[in-house]
Amino acid sequence: MIRPIVCTIAALAALSASPVPAAQSDWPTRPVRFIVPFPPGGTVDPLARLLGARLSASLGQQFIVDNRTGGSGSIGTGIAAKANPDGYTYVFVFDTHAVNPFLIPNLPFDTAKDFSPVMLVGTAPMALATSPSKPYKSFADVIKAAKAKPGGVTFGSVGAGSLGHLTMTLVQEAGGFRLNHVPYKGGGPMSADILGGHVEMGIGTVALLAPQVKGGKMRAVAVTGDKRSQAMPDVPALAEQGFPGFSALAWWAILGPAGIPKPALDKFHGELAKALAQPDLRKQLTEQMGMDLQVSDPATLQKFILAEMARWGKVVKQHGIKPE
Repeated sequence: MIRPIVCTIAALAALSASPVPAAQSDWPTRPVRFIVPFPPGGTVDPLARLLGARLSASLGQQFIVDNRTGGSGSIGTGIAAKANPDGYTYVFVFDTHAVNPFLIPNLPFDTAKDFSPVMLVGTAPMALATSPSKPYKSFADVIKAAKAKPGGVTFGSVGAGSLGHLTMTLVQEAGGFRLNHVPYKGGGPMSADILGGHVEMGIGTVALLAPQVKGGKMRAVAVTGDKRSQAMPDVPALAEQGFPGFSALAWWAILGPAGIPKPALDKFHGELAKALAQPDLRKQLTEQMGMDLQVSDPATLQKFILAEMARWGKVVKQHGIKPE
């Protein structure tokens, strides 16, 4: 009778030494994957790489960036949604995350339910910029030209249904004028056409357009926050130019698959907060990428995403906006 008891005790000991508790309390014990659902460049990829490098240094494990592009970020995000919720896979999402449910049929995940929210890293206004060769010195000039020739003034965005496109849809509705939207496959092609004068103006994140504006190759006529951007302090907000209270912000957040153990999630969040408190990293993100750092808790991120979905989903539906 002694042998079965010994075996039972041994089995219980083996269970107590299983990797599940280690994954929860000693995280990370192996490399962590950061899925970036966009190609290298832009703003999401460098954010993931910057944070991955800081966490690797502080935690002694690799944080590997895995670019899984396509579907306006939905392909990589779908991979993350179906990953093992063991605390070793996360996805860095952009503002398209809250719009995709209303633009992409049969999205293979539930945006509101299939993720463990981690952190809203930061927000940033977008900028509306034009070539210096164009006559627009302010957003009032844009409105005047658009009213004189409805549909004759073009603006580019990084795609149909992008936050820039939806923002300009609201602005046109509020201002009673009409522009001609030109969707692009990304910020690079749009910027090239602004510089070449092939489109009258374009809307993109301040991180995308600020270098060209600071270099004198573009002129910014407005930013979309309710206040001026620290990356473009001389450019008035739309709220100052006849649209009181208006604000539309790009944003960056980190999610994991639903069901990540709380100890692992809490430790990851804490380490992210420590990294984002480092002065040199804060300076890089705020001055070079134009971010207003939020460093939110998970519950705040979840509320933020649901509010963004409600706001932009309504715009998509009311205006019949379709993806490219």
